[in-house]
Amino acid sequence: MIVDFIEQRLAQPATARVETHPGERSLWKGIAAGLVGGLLATAAKTLAEKVYPPRTHGEPEPPEVLAEKVAGHPLDGASKTIAAETIHWAFGAAAGAAYGALAEYYPAATARQGANFGMTLMALTHEGVLPAMGLSAEPAEQTTRERSSEMATHVVFGLVAEVVRSNVRSFL
Repeated sequence: MIVDFIEQRLAQPATARVETHPGERSLWKGIAAGLVGGLLATAAKTLAEKVYPPRTHGEPEPPEVLAEKVAGHPLDGASKTIAAETIHWAFGAAAGAAYGALAEYYPAATARQGANFGMTLMALTHEGVLPAMGLSAEPAEQTTRERSSEMATHVVFGLVAEVVRSNVRSFL
């Protein structure tokens, strides 16, 4: 089902969809639509990672590592889970909101039905910021499984974010 959705979306032309005219642009509507898209995309990415998990040898998830760094000490199971989930969902919502704002003023950002956004987000986070902050392994140290899972699930994130964002934005 997920693979069919991805294949269908990627088979479409690489042009951006433009729902608004320049006079109708609204930063706040873009942010709102993107935030909703980011939340649903986070849910979709989470489900996709259950099917194709990036870490199969018990490595900690980056939000767990970040939660303990912020706390300054190891967290117990329940506290770590709550903190990591909060970070995970907040980041997805914030990424979606930023994407919604960008799409409002730069429609080319929506090319490939959001897949480009998902791949860009993966490159910025898993190949840049997370390793630099010590929250995940450097890309050269990651397994092929981890890199391919992160790419696939971020493409799912981008596709869902765009489908939801564009539909929500058309109603605002």
